[in-house]
Amino acid sequence: MVGLSIGEKHFIQGGIAQDLRSDGRKRLTTRPIYVETGVISQANGSARVRMGATDVIASVKAELGRPNALQPDKGKVVVNVDCSPTAAPMFEGRGGEELSAELSVALQRCLLGGKSGSGAGIDLSSLVVVEGKICWDLYIDGLVVSSDGNLLDALGAAIKAALSNTGIPKVNVAAGASGDEQPEVDVSDEEFLQFDTSRVPVIVTLTKVGRHYIVDATSEEESQMCLAVSISIDRQGHICGLTKRGGAGLDPSIILDMISVAKTVSEQLINTLDSHIAAAEAGEEES
Repeated sequence: MVGLSIGEKHFIQGGIAQDLRSDGRKRLTTRPIYVETGVISQANGSARVRMGATDVIASVKAELGRPNALQPDKGKVVVNVDCSPTAAPMFEGRGGEELSAELSVALQRCLLGGKSGSGAGIDLSSLVVVEGKICWDLYIDGLVVSSDGNLLDALGAAIKAALSNTGIPKVNVAAGASGDEQPEVDVSDEEFLQFDTSRVPVIVTLTKVGRHYIVDATSEEESQMCLAVSISIDRQGHICGLTKRGGAGLDPSIILDMISVAKTVSEQLINTLDSHIAAAEAGEEES
């Protein structure tokens, strides 16, 4: 928890009310984003994203597995977040464990939609190799290196960049397997299929401080929030997931207004993030 004096609290709240935040931003302006891809050589894909002083890393590991019996035509995605104790004092001990679990669940919800798979930003059917028998399991790991607010959005951006950097090995399936027999497969070490990220959303968190919403809140601003709603939105403007923390219930009309604001912010965020990812990938190829 950020310790602030009464004067500092009034300064933050007053600035937000006047649409002039402590760092000079307007309420709906994000901090500059820095993206680096291919930061972990052992992973199938990885990326590092910095938003202000918030610094996170995401990696993707692909392993062959067996589809769930209830969803034989879909692969599986598991998201796990680890908050480094050195990132912030609050991450030491149980505080870090609880936040890691909260972020993992929120990212899973924002990226994969409902339990039925509706609204999923990741096409799980594209991960199937042989229906009912073989699929790709994607293990997405996030690491919080440094924290200055808005962790969920930063991790979402890092995951999108890491998936853009991900190559799935080409799999050749041997013919002849019948019935319940597990077919033999040959996994290529040289040929890789680029993961399709066209539907992978960005996450926009609207943090309510007083009567106003802000995006990309710093830790100091988050300490003054009454609630926050995180909405994942893809390039087509479709809502992939929504999660809320803090505060009481929200009137449906307020939620609709927040979704409208988030869609506007997401358009610019997606364009900015995609251009940074493309530049990072081009730089990686040159090196």
